[in-house]
Amino acid sequence: MGIARFLRHRWLDEGDARRMLGAGALERVEQRVRASEQRHSGEVRVCVEAGLPLGYLWKGLGAHARAVTLFGKLRIWDTEHNNGVLIYLLLADHAIEVVADRGITRHVEPQRWQQIVGAMREDFRAGRFEEGLNAAIDAVDGLLVSHYPLAPGQRNPNELPDVPDLR
Repeated sequence: MGIARFLRHRWLDEGDARRMLGAGALERVEQRVRASEQRHSGEVRVCVEAGLPLGYLWKGLGAHARAVTLFGKLRIWDTEHNNGVLIYLLLADHAIEVVADRGITRHVEPQRWQQIVGAMREDFRAGRFEEGLNAAIDAVDGLLVSHYPLAPGQRNPNELPDVPDLR
């Protein structure tokens, strides 16, 4: 582990995650997730983490390992139709991960998830954080609507919180 990476991960905190998007943006992201989940039976979670926990740094682990762990800790795997999706941002490494449950991965090619990540990366490089996150939510929404639409009159029980998880 490099000292620069260690310091970068220890320096940033939840406040940096809040500042990246801003208070109003966090509420708008929450509303976008909530609106999305009224169109399909899936669950979308957004997690923005400033830096990795110390144990991940010592082991040389990165964003993918952390996203998979949080997928479990946030109980995204525990949805009725196994169609939860985590959009994970790791600020210290400028890393983006999308982790999808087995139900939706049966229908979506890995390249499609990478396209979503690539589009987010471009928006983030241009300083359009909220826009990039919204576009990713919309892309995930489109996939979930395509494969898990709600029938007329059916409601999504909203199995997970819609508010972004900041760490």
